[in-house]
Amino acid sequence: MKHLLSTLAIFLLMYGGHSQDPQNLDRFILTPPPPVSPRITGPEIYGVRPGSPFVYRIPCTGERPVEFDAEGLPEGMQLDPSAGIISGSASEPGTYAVRLVAKNAHGEFVRDLKIVVGDQLALTPPMGWNSWYIHYDRISDKTMREAADQMIATGMADYGYQYVNIDDCWMRKLESDNPGLGGQRRDLEGVIIPNERFPGMPAMTGYIHSKGLKAGIYISPGPSTCAGYEGSYGHEALDASTFAGWGFDFLKYDWCSYSEKARGETKEEFMKPYQVMWDLLLRTDRDILLNLCQYGMGDVWTWGGEVGHCWRTTGDLGLEKGGDLPGFYHIGFSNAEHWEYAKPGSWNDPDYILIGWVGDARNMAVGKLTALSPHEQYSYMSMWCLMAAPLIFSGDMAKLDAFTLNVLCNHEVIAVDQDPLGKQARIVRHTEEDFVLLKEMEDGSKAMGVFNLKNEAAAVNVSFNEIDLNGKQLFRDLWLQKDLGMVENYFQAELPAHGVSMVRIRDQH
Repeated sequence: MKHLLSTLAIFLLMYGGHSQDPQNLDRFILTPPPPVSPRITGPEIYGVRPGSPFVYRIPCTGERPVEFDAEGLPEGMQLDPSAGIISGSASEPGTYAVRLVAKNAHGEFVRDLKIVVGDQLALTPPMGWNSWYIHYDRISDKTMREAADQMIATGMADYGYQYVNIDDCWMRKLESDNPGLGGQRRDLEGVIIPNERFPGMPAMTGYIHSKGLKAGIYISPGPSTCAGYEGSYGHEALDASTFAGWGFDFLKYDWCSYSEKARGETKEEFMKPYQVMWDLLLRTDRDILLNLCQYGMGDVWTWGGEVGHCWRTTGDLGLEKGGDLPGFYHIGFSNAEHWEYAKPGSWNDPDYILIGWVGDARNMAVGKLTALSPHEQYSYMSMWCLMAAPLIFSGDMAKLDAFTLNVLCNHEVIAVDQDPLGKQARIVRHTEEDFVLLKEMEDGSKAMGVFNLKNEAAAVNVSFNEIDLNGKQLFRDLWLQKDLGMVENYFQAELPAHGVSMVRIRDQH
Protein backbone atom coordinates (compact mmCIF):
# COMPACT_ATOMS: atom_id res chain seq x y z
CA MET A 1 0.00 0.00 0.00
CA LYS A 2 1.19 3.51 -0.58
CA HIS A 3 1.35 6.24 2.03
CA LEU A 4 0.24 9.83 1.52
CA LEU A 5 1.48 12.30 4.11
CA SER A 6 -1.30 12.65 6.67
CA THR A 7 -0.30 16.28 7.16
CA LEU A 8 -0.48 17.12 3.45
CA ALA A 9 -3.13 19.80 3.73
CA ILE A 10 -1.26 21.65 6.46
CA PHE A 11 2.03 21.17 4.63
CA LEU A 12 0.80 22.65 1.37
CA LEU A 13 -0.86 25.54 3.17
CA MET A 14 2.39 26.41 4.92
CA TYR A 15 4.45 25.95 1.78
CA GLY A 16 2.08 27.76 -0.52
CA GLY A 17 4.28 30.68 -1.58
CA HIS A 18 7.47 30.77 -3.62
CA SER A 19 8.98 33.76 -1.84
CA GLN A 20 9.53 34.62 1.78
CA ASP A 21 7.29 37.42 3.00
CA PRO A 22 8.92 38.92 6.10
CA GLN A 23 5.52 40.04 7.35
CA ASN A 24 4.01 36.55 7.29
CA LEU A 25 6.83 34.22 8.32
CA ASP A 26 4.98 32.67 11.24
CA ARG A 27 2.52 30.87 8.98
CA PHE A 28 5.38 28.84 7.46
CA ILE A 29 6.63 27.45 10.78
CA LEU A 30 6.59 23.64 11.00
CA THR A 31 8.73 22.94 14.07
CA PRO A 32 6.60 22.62 17.23
CA PRO A 33 7.64 24.86 20.12
CA PRO A 34 9.65 23.14 22.85
CA PRO A 35 7.86 22.22 26.07
CA VAL A 36 8.23 24.40 29.16
CA SER A 37 9.69 21.39 30.98
CA PRO A 38 13.41 20.70 30.38
CA ARG A 39 14.61 18.77 27.34
CA ILE A 40 18.33 18.10 26.91
CA THR A 41 19.39 18.14 23.25
CA GLY A 42 22.73 18.25 21.42
CA PRO A 43 25.28 15.48 20.82
CA GLU A 44 25.30 12.19 22.69
CA ILE A 45 29.08 11.88 22.49
CA TYR A 46 31.88 14.41 22.88
CA GLY A 47 35.65 14.12 22.49
CA VAL A 48 38.42 15.90 24.39
CA ARG A 49 42.18 15.34 24.58
CA PRO A 50 43.76 14.48 27.94
CA GLY A 51 44.72 17.63 29.83
CA SER A 52 43.02 20.05 27.42
CA PRO A 53 40.74 22.77 28.79
CA PHE A 54 37.11 21.66 28.52
CA VAL A 55 34.04 23.87 28.35
CA TYR A 56 30.61 22.54 27.43
CA ARG A 57 27.25 24.21 27.92
CA ILE A 58 24.60 21.52 28.24
CA PRO A 59 22.09 22.22 25.44
CA CYS A 60 18.68 22.29 27.09
CA THR A 61 15.34 23.85 26.20
CA GLY A 62 12.61 24.66 28.71
CA GLU A 63 11.61 27.49 30.96
CA ARG A 64 14.47 28.95 32.97
CA PRO A 65 15.73 28.72 35.65
CA VAL A 66 16.90 25.13 35.15
CA GLU A 67 19.01 23.26 37.70
CA PHE A 68 21.51 20.78 36.28
CA ASP A 69 23.32 17.73 37.61
CA ALA A 70 25.99 15.56 35.98
CA GLU A 71 26.88 12.19 37.44
CA GLY A 72 30.02 10.33 36.35
CA LEU A 73 32.12 13.26 35.15
CA PRO A 74 35.83 12.50 34.65
CA GLU A 75 38.03 13.57 37.54
CA GLY A 76 39.08 17.17 37.01
CA MET A 77 35.78 18.29 35.47
CA GLN A 78 33.04 20.09 37.35
CA LEU A 79 29.55 21.40 36.67
CA ASP A 80 28.06 24.81 37.39
CA PRO A 81 24.55 23.57 38.31
CA SER A 82 22.71 26.82 37.57
CA ALA A 83 24.47 27.67 34.29
CA GLY A 84 24.68 24.07 33.09
CA ILE A 85 28.32 24.54 32.07
CA ILE A 86 30.83 21.71 32.47
CA SER A 87 34.44 22.88 32.68
CA GLY A 88 37.88 21.74 33.76
CA SER A 89 40.10 19.07 32.22
CA ALA A 90 40.57 15.31 32.43
CA SER A 91 43.99 13.68 32.48
CA GLU A 92 42.94 10.03 32.39
CA PRO A 93 42.01 8.66 28.94
CA GLY A 94 38.80 6.67 28.67
CA THR A 95 35.11 6.77 27.85
CA TYR A 96 33.01 8.26 30.64
CA ALA A 97 29.26 7.64 30.76
CA VAL A 98 27.85 10.86 32.20
CA ARG A 99 24.23 11.05 33.35
CA LEU A 100 22.89 14.56 32.75
CA VAL A 101 19.83 15.76 34.67
CA ALA A 102 17.89 18.98 34.10
CA LYS A 103 15.10 20.13 36.44
CA ASN A 104 12.80 23.12 36.50
CA ALA A 105 9.40 23.96 37.99
CA HIS A 106 7.67 21.87 35.31
CA GLY A 107 9.60 18.61 35.39
CA GLU A 108 12.84 16.70 34.96
CA PHE A 109 14.77 15.35 31.98
CA VAL A 110 17.56 12.75 32.05
CA ARG A 111 19.97 12.02 29.22
CA ASP A 112 23.33 10.29 28.84
CA LEU A 113 26.43 11.93 27.38
CA LYS A 114 29.60 9.98 26.60
CA ILE A 115 32.72 12.05 27.17
CA VAL A 116 35.60 10.40 25.35
CA VAL A 117 38.99 11.47 26.67
CA GLY A 118 41.43 10.47 23.94
CA ASP A 119 42.99 11.52 20.65
CA GLN A 120 39.87 12.20 18.59
CA LEU A 121 37.84 15.42 18.45
CA ALA A 122 34.71 16.40 16.51
CA LEU A 123 33.01 13.06 17.13
CA THR A 124 29.90 14.73 15.73
CA PRO A 125 29.88 17.62 13.20
CA PRO A 126 30.63 21.04 14.76
CA MET A 127 27.72 23.45 15.17
CA GLY A 128 27.90 27.22 15.47
CA TRP A 129 28.09 30.55 13.65
CA ASN A 130 30.62 32.22 11.34
CA SER A 131 30.90 35.94 10.62
CA TRP A 132 31.77 35.93 6.91
CA TYR A 133 28.53 36.04 4.95
CA ILE A 134 27.03 38.83 7.02
CA HIS A 135 29.84 41.02 8.43
CA TYR A 136 32.76 40.51 5.96
CA ASP A 137 35.40 43.21 6.58
CA ARG A 138 33.12 44.94 9.12
CA ILE A 139 33.67 42.26 11.79
CA SER A 140 34.76 43.43 15.26
CA ASP A 141 35.30 42.31 18.84
CA LYS A 142 31.97 43.92 19.72
CA THR A 143 30.12 42.01 17.00
CA MET A 144 31.67 38.71 18.11
CA ARG A 145 30.62 39.25 21.72
CA GLU A 146 27.14 40.20 20.58
CA ALA A 147 26.93 37.02 18.49
CA ALA A 148 27.76 34.96 21.60
CA ASP A 149 25.05 36.79 23.55
CA GLN A 150 22.57 36.22 20.73
CA MET A 151 23.42 32.52 20.53
CA ILE A 152 22.25 32.24 24.13
CA ALA A 153 19.34 34.70 23.97
CA THR A 154 17.75 33.23 20.82
CA GLY A 155 17.97 29.68 22.17
CA MET A 156 20.35 28.44 19.47
CA ALA A 157 22.76 27.27 22.17
CA ASP A 158 19.93 25.20 23.65
CA TYR A 159 20.05 23.03 20.51
CA GLY A 160 23.82 22.46 20.42
CA TYR A 161 25.18 25.50 18.56
CA GLN A 162 28.40 26.40 20.34
CA TYR A 163 31.15 27.79 18.07
CA VAL A 164 31.32 31.57 17.59
CA ASN A 165 33.81 31.96 14.73
CA ILE A 166 35.60 34.98 13.24
CA ASP A 167 36.30 34.68 9.54
CA ASP A 168 38.66 36.88 7.48
CA CYS A 169 39.55 40.54 8.17
CA TRP A 170 40.53 40.47 11.86
CA MET A 171 44.26 40.94 11.08
CA ARG A 172 46.13 43.90 9.62
CA LYS A 173 45.50 44.49 5.94
CA LEU A 174 48.31 44.52 3.41
CA GLU A 175 48.80 47.82 1.54
CA SER A 176 46.07 49.62 3.48
CA ASP A 177 46.19 53.37 4.16
CA ASN A 178 43.62 53.02 6.92
CA PRO A 179 45.63 53.33 10.18
CA GLY A 180 43.12 51.17 12.02
CA LEU A 181 43.37 48.31 9.52
CA GLY A 182 46.85 48.68 8.03
CA GLY A 183 50.27 49.23 9.51
CA GLN A 184 52.66 46.81 11.20
CA ARG A 185 51.31 43.29 10.74
CA ARG A 186 53.54 41.46 13.24
CA ASP A 187 55.55 42.55 16.28
CA LEU A 188 59.33 42.20 16.65
CA GLU A 189 58.95 38.59 17.77
CA GLY A 190 56.74 37.80 14.79
CA VAL A 191 53.45 37.60 16.70
CA ILE A 192 50.53 38.56 14.48
CA ILE A 193 48.83 41.85 15.36
CA PRO A 194 45.03 42.15 15.12
CA ASN A 195 43.58 45.33 13.68
CA GLU A 196 42.13 48.00 15.96
CA ARG A 197 38.67 46.41 15.92
CA PHE A 198 40.08 43.57 18.04
CA PRO A 199 41.80 45.21 21.02
CA GLY A 200 42.15 42.03 23.11
CA MET A 201 41.73 38.53 21.73
CA PRO A 202 42.16 36.69 25.10
CA ALA A 203 39.51 38.91 26.68
CA MET A 204 37.12 38.24 23.80
CA THR A 205 37.57 34.44 23.87
CA GLY A 206 37.29 34.56 27.66
CA TYR A 207 33.93 36.30 27.30
CA ILE A 208 32.72 33.68 24.82
CA HIS A 209 33.95 30.86 27.09
CA SER A 210 32.17 32.42 30.07
CA LYS A 211 28.92 31.71 28.22
CA GLY A 212 29.88 28.03 27.89
CA LEU A 213 30.57 28.56 24.16
CA LYS A 214 33.68 28.17 22.01
CA ALA A 215 35.61 30.65 19.86
CA GLY A 216 36.93 30.18 16.33
CA ILE A 217 39.46 32.07 14.21
CA TYR A 218 40.56 32.20 10.56
CA ILE A 219 43.77 32.60 8.56
CA SER A 220 45.40 31.44 5.33
CA PRO A 221 48.55 29.31 5.00
CA GLY A 222 49.60 31.74 2.27
CA PRO A 223 51.20 35.18 2.60
CA SER A 224 47.78 36.86 2.63
CA THR A 225 44.15 35.93 3.17
CA CYS A 226 41.48 35.96 0.49
CA ALA A 227 40.53 39.52 1.46
CA GLY A 228 44.16 40.72 1.47
CA TYR A 229 45.00 40.56 5.17
CA GLU A 230 48.04 39.03 6.87
CA GLY A 231 48.50 35.28 6.32
CA SER A 232 50.46 32.61 8.19
CA TYR A 233 53.14 31.77 5.62
CA GLY A 234 56.52 31.52 7.35
CA HIS A 235 54.95 32.00 10.78
CA GLU A 236 52.88 28.82 11.11
CA ALA A 237 54.37 27.60 14.41
CA LEU A 238 54.07 31.00 16.03
CA ASP A 239 50.50 31.44 14.82
CA ALA A 240 49.45 28.03 16.11
CA SER A 241 50.82 28.78 19.57
CA THR A 242 49.37 32.31 19.47
CA PHE A 243 45.88 31.07 18.61
CA ALA A 244 46.09 28.51 21.42
CA GLY A 245 47.37 31.14 23.84
CA TRP A 246 44.54 33.48 22.87
CA GLY A 247 42.08 30.70 23.73
CA PHE A 248 40.66 29.70 20.36
CA ASP A 249 38.96 26.34 19.80
CA PHE A 250 38.52 26.27 16.00
CA LEU A 251 40.70 27.30 13.06
CA LYS A 252 39.46 27.79 9.51
CA TYR A 253 42.58 27.49 7.33
CA ASP A 254 41.80 28.99 3.93
CA TRP A 255 44.03 28.18 0.92
CA CYS A 256 43.77 31.68 -0.70
CA SER A 257 47.25 32.94 -1.67
CA TYR A 258 49.00 29.68 -0.89
CA SER A 259 48.78 28.94 -4.62
CA GLU A 260 51.76 31.30 -4.95
CA LYS A 261 53.85 28.93 -2.83
CA ALA A 262 52.57 25.52 -3.89
CA ARG A 263 54.85 23.60 -6.24
CA GLY A 264 52.40 21.92 -8.53
CA GLU A 265 49.01 20.36 -8.03
CA THR A 266 49.80 16.97 -6.57
CA LYS A 267 48.08 15.47 -3.57
CA GLU A 268 51.25 16.08 -1.56
CA GLU A 269 51.26 19.80 -2.42
CA PHE A 270 47.57 20.21 -1.64
CA MET A 271 48.06 18.38 1.64
CA LYS A 272 51.31 20.07 2.72
CA PRO A 273 50.11 23.31 4.39
CA TYR A 274 47.38 21.49 6.27
CA GLN A 275 49.73 18.76 7.44
CA VAL A 276 52.05 21.46 8.81
CA MET A 277 49.31 23.25 10.76
CA TRP A 278 47.71 19.96 11.91
CA ASP A 279 50.98 18.79 13.45
CA LEU A 280 51.49 22.17 15.13
CA LEU A 281 48.00 22.28 16.62
CA LEU A 282 48.46 18.80 18.07
CA ARG A 283 51.41 20.15 20.05
CA THR A 284 49.41 22.91 21.70
CA ASP A 285 47.64 22.51 25.02
CA ARG A 286 44.21 23.29 23.54
CA ASP A 287 41.76 21.30 21.47
CA ILE A 288 41.52 23.28 18.22
CA LEU A 289 39.34 21.89 15.45
CA LEU A 290 40.96 22.35 12.04
CA ASN A 291 38.71 23.18 9.10
CA LEU A 292 40.40 22.75 5.70
CA CYS A 293 39.06 25.41 3.35
CA GLN A 294 40.54 24.58 -0.04
CA TYR A 295 37.48 24.03 -2.21
CA GLY A 296 37.81 20.30 -2.92
CA MET A 297 41.16 20.44 -4.68
CA GLY A 298 43.09 17.20 -5.01
CA ASP A 299 40.05 15.14 -3.98
CA VAL A 300 40.45 16.40 -0.41
CA TRP A 301 37.73 14.04 0.85
CA THR A 302 40.12 11.12 0.28
CA TRP A 303 42.79 12.50 2.64
CA GLY A 304 41.29 15.40 4.62
CA GLY A 305 40.68 13.23 7.66
CA GLU A 306 44.44 12.67 8.02
CA VAL A 307 45.14 16.39 8.56
CA GLY A 308 41.89 17.97 9.74
CA HIS A 309 38.45 17.51 11.19
CA CYS A 310 36.35 18.81 8.30
CA TRP A 311 37.10 19.94 4.78
CA ARG A 312 35.35 22.02 2.18
CA THR A 313 34.41 19.92 -0.84
CA THR A 314 33.42 22.76 -3.20
CA GLY A 315 33.82 26.46 -3.89
CA ASP A 316 32.09 29.10 -1.77
CA LEU A 317 28.36 28.54 -1.54
CA GLY A 318 27.76 32.28 -1.38
CA LEU A 319 29.29 32.64 -4.85
CA GLU A 320 27.48 29.66 -6.36
CA LYS A 321 25.13 30.71 -9.13
CA GLY A 322 21.62 29.33 -9.18
CA GLY A 323 19.28 28.61 -12.06
CA ASP A 324 16.12 26.58 -11.85
CA LEU A 325 17.51 25.53 -8.47
CA PRO A 326 19.26 27.84 -5.97
CA GLY A 327 23.01 27.41 -5.59
CA PHE A 328 22.91 25.38 -2.36
CA TYR A 329 21.37 22.45 -4.25
CA HIS A 330 24.35 22.25 -6.62
CA ILE A 331 26.80 22.44 -3.70
CA GLY A 332 24.80 19.81 -1.84
CA PHE A 333 24.61 17.45 -4.82
CA SER A 334 28.39 17.61 -5.20
CA ASN A 335 29.06 17.14 -1.48
CA ALA A 336 26.65 14.20 -1.32
CA GLU A 337 28.79 12.25 -3.80
CA HIS A 338 31.52 11.85 -1.15
CA TRP A 339 29.34 10.21 1.50
CA GLU A 340 31.66 7.24 2.02
CA TYR A 341 34.48 9.42 3.40
CA ALA A 342 32.63 10.93 6.36
CA LYS A 343 33.01 9.41 9.83
CA PRO A 344 33.37 10.57 13.45
CA GLY A 345 36.15 13.15 13.60
CA SER A 346 36.18 13.59 9.80
CA TRP A 347 33.40 15.45 7.97
CA ASN A 348 32.64 16.66 4.45
CA ASP A 349 31.89 20.39 4.61
CA PRO A 350 29.57 21.90 1.96
CA ASP A 351 29.93 25.42 3.45
CA TYR A 352 27.63 27.46 5.65
CA ILE A 353 23.88 27.71 6.15
CA LEU A 354 22.87 30.95 4.44
CA ILE A 355 19.34 31.76 5.51
CA GLY A 356 17.75 34.67 7.36
CA TRP A 357 19.59 37.94 6.70
CA VAL A 358 22.68 37.36 4.55
CA GLY A 359 25.06 39.69 2.67
CA ASP A 360 26.04 39.44 -0.99
CA ALA A 361 29.46 37.77 -1.10
CA ARG A 362 30.34 39.25 -4.49
CA ASN A 363 30.58 42.78 -3.11
CA MET A 364 30.60 42.07 0.66
CA ALA A 365 27.33 44.00 0.93
CA VAL A 366 25.25 44.42 4.06
CA GLY A 367 22.65 41.78 4.72
CA LYS A 368 19.17 41.44 3.34
CA LEU A 369 16.50 38.80 3.79
CA THR A 370 17.20 35.63 1.84
CA ALA A 371 15.44 35.14 -1.49
CA LEU A 372 15.06 31.42 -0.74
CA SER A 373 11.47 30.32 -0.32
CA PRO A 374 10.48 28.73 2.99
CA HIS A 375 10.40 25.23 1.48
CA GLU A 376 13.85 25.76 -0.06
CA GLN A 377 15.16 26.62 3.38
CA TYR A 378 13.70 23.44 4.83
CA SER A 379 15.34 21.52 1.98
CA TYR A 380 18.66 23.25 2.70
CA MET A 381 18.69 22.31 6.40
CA SER A 382 17.41 18.81 5.69
CA MET A 383 20.13 18.13 3.14
CA TRP A 384 22.91 19.43 5.41
CA CYS A 385 21.72 17.31 8.36
CA LEU A 386 21.39 14.16 6.26
CA MET A 387 24.91 14.76 4.91
CA ALA A 388 26.31 14.97 8.48
CA ALA A 389 27.67 18.39 7.56
CA PRO A 390 29.00 20.97 10.01
CA LEU A 391 26.00 23.13 10.92
CA ILE A 392 27.54 26.58 10.79
CA PHE A 393 25.04 29.40 10.33
CA SER A 394 26.45 32.55 8.68
CA GLY A 395 23.52 34.93 8.66
CA ASP A 396 22.76 37.90 10.89
CA MET A 397 22.50 36.79 14.52
CA ALA A 398 20.88 40.11 15.42
CA LYS A 399 17.95 39.57 13.02
CA LEU A 400 16.91 36.01 13.79
CA ASP A 401 13.15 35.75 13.31
CA ALA A 402 10.87 32.93 14.46
CA PHE A 403 10.85 31.27 11.04
CA THR A 404 14.64 31.16 10.67
CA LEU A 405 14.98 29.80 14.21
CA ASN A 406 12.39 27.12 13.44
CA VAL A 407 14.61 25.96 10.56
CA LEU A 408 17.83 26.08 12.57
CA CYS A 409 16.43 24.72 15.84
CA ASN A 410 14.46 21.52 15.35
CA HIS A 411 16.00 18.99 17.74
CA GLU A 412 14.80 15.93 15.79
CA VAL A 413 16.27 17.24 12.55
CA ILE A 414 19.55 18.19 14.28
CA ALA A 415 19.71 14.74 15.88
CA VAL A 416 20.11 13.27 12.39
CA ASP A 417 23.19 15.43 11.82
CA GLN A 418 24.57 14.70 15.30
CA ASP A 419 23.95 10.95 15.28
CA PRO A 420 26.95 9.26 16.98
CA LEU A 421 27.24 6.56 14.30
CA GLY A 422 28.64 9.33 12.11
CA LYS A 423 27.52 8.06 8.72
CA GLN A 424 26.69 10.47 5.93
CA ALA A 425 23.55 9.74 3.93
CA ARG A 426 24.02 7.90 0.66
CA ILE A 427 22.35 8.92 -2.57
CA VAL A 428 19.42 6.63 -3.32
CA ARG A 429 18.25 8.47 -6.41
CA HIS A 430 19.12 11.65 -8.26
CA THR A 431 17.16 12.65 -11.35
CA GLU A 432 16.19 15.98 -12.87
CA GLU A 433 12.92 15.71 -10.96
CA ASP A 434 13.83 14.42 -7.52
CA PHE A 435 16.61 13.58 -5.09
CA VAL A 436 16.56 11.00 -2.30
CA LEU A 437 19.08 10.60 0.54
CA LEU A 438 19.13 7.79 3.12
CA LYS A 439 21.15 7.87 6.35
CA GLU A 440 21.88 4.94 8.66
CA MET A 441 21.42 5.79 12.34
CA GLU A 442 23.09 4.34 15.43
CA ASP A 443 19.85 2.92 16.86
CA GLY A 444 19.14 0.94 13.68
CA SER A 445 16.61 3.42 12.30
CA LYS A 446 17.05 5.29 9.02
CA ALA A 447 16.63 8.96 8.19
CA MET A 448 15.46 9.86 4.70
CA GLY A 449 15.09 13.05 2.74
CA VAL A 450 12.80 13.13 -0.31
CA PHE A 451 13.39 16.31 -2.35
CA ASN A 452 11.19 17.61 -5.16
CA LEU A 453 13.48 19.38 -7.65
CA LYS A 454 10.70 20.46 -9.98
CA ASN A 455 9.41 24.03 -10.24
CA GLU A 456 5.91 22.79 -9.49
CA ALA A 457 4.22 20.58 -6.94
CA ALA A 458 4.70 16.85 -7.47
CA ALA A 459 4.30 13.45 -5.86
CA VAL A 460 7.59 11.65 -5.22
CA ASN A 461 7.53 7.89 -4.61
CA VAL A 462 10.28 5.83 -2.99
CA SER A 463 9.93 2.07 -3.11
CA PHE A 464 11.08 -0.04 -0.17
CA ASN A 465 13.35 -1.96 -2.56
CA GLU A 466 15.31 1.24 -3.20
CA ILE A 467 15.99 1.77 0.50
CA ASP A 468 16.43 -1.88 1.54
CA LEU A 469 13.24 -2.14 3.58
CA ASN A 470 10.58 -4.79 3.79
CA GLY A 471 7.43 -5.33 5.78
CA LYS A 472 5.68 -2.53 7.64
CA GLN A 473 7.71 0.43 8.84
CA LEU A 474 6.86 3.35 11.12
CA PHE A 475 7.49 6.72 9.46
CA ARG A 476 7.88 9.94 11.46
CA ASP A 477 7.87 13.45 9.99
CA LEU A 478 10.87 15.17 11.60
CA TRP A 479 9.89 18.74 10.79
CA LEU A 480 6.41 18.32 12.25
CA GLN A 481 7.73 15.91 14.93
CA LYS A 482 4.72 13.72 14.25
CA ASP A 483 4.31 10.01 13.52
CA LEU A 484 2.80 9.35 10.10
CA GLY A 485 1.80 5.76 10.82
CA MET A 486 2.77 2.38 9.39
CA VAL A 487 3.87 2.23 5.77
CA GLU A 488 4.30 -0.79 3.49
CA ASN A 489 5.90 -1.28 0.07
CA TYR A 490 6.57 2.35 -0.78
CA PHE A 491 6.46 5.87 0.59
CA GLN A 492 4.84 8.72 -1.30
CA ALA A 493 5.22 12.39 -0.49
CA GLU A 494 3.17 15.14 -2.08
CA LEU A 495 5.59 18.05 -2.20
CA PRO A 496 5.48 21.66 -3.38
CA ALA A 497 8.11 23.03 -5.75
CA HIS A 498 11.57 22.51 -4.23
CA GLY A 499 9.96 20.99 -1.15
CA VAL A 500 11.20 18.19 1.09
CA SER A 501 9.86 15.43 3.27
CA MET A 502 12.36 14.47 5.98
CA VAL A 503 11.41 11.33 7.86
CA ARG A 504 12.81 8.82 10.30
CA ILE A 505 11.98 5.17 9.64
CA ARG A 506 11.83 2.48 12.31
CA ASP A 507 11.24 -1.22 11.85
CA GLN A 508 8.40 -2.33 14.13
CA HIS A 509 9.21 -6.03 13.99
